[in-house]
Amino acid sequence: MSAVADSAIVPASREAGLKAAEAAFRATERRARLRRRLLPAVGIAVLIGVWAGLVYVLKVPPFVAPSPQLVVVTLAAKFDILMANLLPTAIEAICGFLLGNLTAIVIAAAFVHKKSLEQAFFPVVVLINSIPVVAKAPILVLLLGNGMEPKIAIAALVCFFPTLVNMVRGLESVNPQSLELMKVLSASKAEIFFKLRLFNAVPYLFSALKIAASTAVIGAIVGEWIGSTVGIGALIIQSTYNFDSAMLYATVIVGSAFSVTFFLTITLIERLVVRWQPLTTT
Repeated sequence: MSAVADSAIVPASREAGLKAAEAAFRATERRARLRRRLLPAVGIAVLIGVWAGLVYVLKVPPFVAPSPQLVVVTLAAKFDILMANLLPTAIEAICGFLLGNLTAIVIAAAFVHKKSLEQAFFPVVVLINSIPVVAKAPILVLLLGNGMEPKIAIAALVCFFPTLVNMVRGLESVNPQSLELMKVLSASKAEIFFKLRLFNAVPYLFSALKIAASTAVIGAIVGEWIGSTVGIGALIIQSTYNFDSAMLYATVIVGSAFSVTFFLTITLIERLVVRWQPLTTT
């Protein structure tokens, strides 16, 4: 009877130990998740506190650097104007993001299937990317006019290069054994591309898309600096010329908030889509 009782106690104690370990693991995960959320908030709060303290202690004039309180008041008072100017910038950034990344994906697929194309045109892509955005913007305005088209083109160009490089790397860095197996099974080039190469490249692609989400907004704003009367970029120029520093800071905050929101949206999509890690060669 004692042996039977002991054998029943052992699984029970083991189960209790497993439950305790699971509870401890979940508590650790919750603390880590809470810390990841709180630390950025603390960092922002410290930055705002230092900003407010420097403005107060140094008696900085409002037209040079406004206080955080003045910026908040301006955000509330000019919210409609800020949102009206954010809309065209958001449209330009999103359209440029889609255009630049889709073009990069198509060209990356062509480079992978035709090495001669990559050898011939990749240096050209690098050369174009080396031209500063502020130098490309006037050229595109002259070519495409003064509407949304040049701003979309600038945003697309800014997104294009990182996505092309990452996509080519992802498509080419497939596991050699997996590639050899697909060939042994008489898989076509299309089957190899869609079932192996593209599958492997998706994590690389999202790494580039997160970068492009921020740079697309920058490209749209830079494009608006060249001959535009609406948009976040135009509002920045107008606020600067009018020495309206509170409006300038409010505009920058709105543009940055949209950029961060765009980045977080791509990050969320990545978490929903990517459930694996890319295969790497060793």
